[in-house]
Amino acid sequence: MSDQLNAMFNHTDTFIALPGGLGTLKEIFRISSWAQLHIHHKLIGLLNVNGFYDNLLSSLDQAVEQEFLTSSARQIIISTATAEQLIDQLQSFIHVIDPFMSRIN
Repeated sequence: MSDQLNAMFNHTDTFIALPGGLGTLKEIFRISSWAQLHIHHKLIGLLNVNGFYDNLLSSLDQAVEQEFLTSSARQIIISTATAEQLIDQLQSFIHVIDPFMSRIN
């Protein structure tokens, strides 16, 4: 784990990603997969400025439709267009336990 990710992981309650490049995408998926594996229970938010993450979110929805991803794993990532909406959704988020993961943990 990088020093930056280690610091974020140990000193935050929530991860919020703004539009970015490959490094940002890598960290989004790393943190999301850790949440799916119950390594942490921190919230993950995407600030979807000008629809930047629309295609990524559509791909995740398609993965759910084609049963490559559970709907509870998809719900790990919260996305809104404004910071105010994102804060509101993160504050009201309720974790859903993935029944598959609860059987293997």
